[in-house]
Amino acid sequence: MVGQPELLALWVTLKLASLTTVLLLLIGTPIAWWLARTRSGLKGLVGAVVALPLVLPPTVLGFYLLLAMGPAGPIGHLTDALGLGTLPFTFAGLVVASTFYSLPFVVQPLQNAFQAIGERPLEAAATLRAAPLDAFFSVALPLARPGYLTAAVLGFAHTVGEFGVVLMIGGDIPGQTRVLSVLIYDQVEAGAYARAHWLAAGLVVFAFLVLLALYRFNPARQER
Repeated sequence: MVGQPELLALWVTLKLASLTTVLLLLIGTPIAWWLARTRSGLKGLVGAVVALPLVLPPTVLGFYLLLAMGPAGPIGHLTDALGLGTLPFTFAGLVVASTFYSLPFVVQPLQNAFQAIGERPLEAAATLRAAPLDAFFSVALPLARPGYLTAAVLGFAHTVGEFGVVLMIGGDIPGQTRVLSVLIYDQVEAGAYARAHWLAAGLVVFAFLVLLALYRFNPARQER
C-alpha cells in the first residue's frame, strides 16, 4: 500500500526532476551550442568540466558542493548576502546539486544534435539574411528536436535516480528533501525489505519504460 511517506517522497522527486530538467535545458543549450560550434582551445577544458559528474563518485561531488554552498563557501556567502540563507538541507539546494550532477546528461545529447546539423542549413539561412540568433531559433532548434527529447528524458530520469548527491546536500527531511531513492535507503536501514523492494521495483520499471520510450520514439536513434 502507498502511504503518506511514499507520496511525499514521490512528490518531492517529481518536482525536483521537473524543475531540474527545465533548468538544465536552459543552461545546457548555450553550453552545448558553444561546444558544438567553437574552435577555441578551451573547448576540451569546458567539455571535461561538464563531463566530470560522469566519472566522479556522487559523494565527492556532493561533498564539495556542500562546502561551496555552506556558510563558509563562496555560494553560501553569496546566497547569505542576498538574504536567501544557505542552501544545504533545502529543496533549493537539491535543485542546484541536481543541476550540476545531471549536466552532462543534457549537454552531451544537445551538443551531438547541434553537431549533426552541419553548416549548410545555417549558411542557407545566412544567405536569406537571417541573423545568427534568428537562424538558431528558426533552423538549429527545430533540427535539434530529437536531441532535446533525448536530453530532457535523460536529465529527468537521471535526476529521479540520484542518491549520493541528494543525500549529501539535502539530507532526509520528509516532504522537503527526502526523495524516493533516499526513502528506499531508509526502508532498508529499518529492515522493511518488502516495502523497499516495492519502491525499488517501481524505479526499475520507470527506468526501463524511459529507455524504451527513448529508443522507440526518438527518430534519430531508430535510424542507427
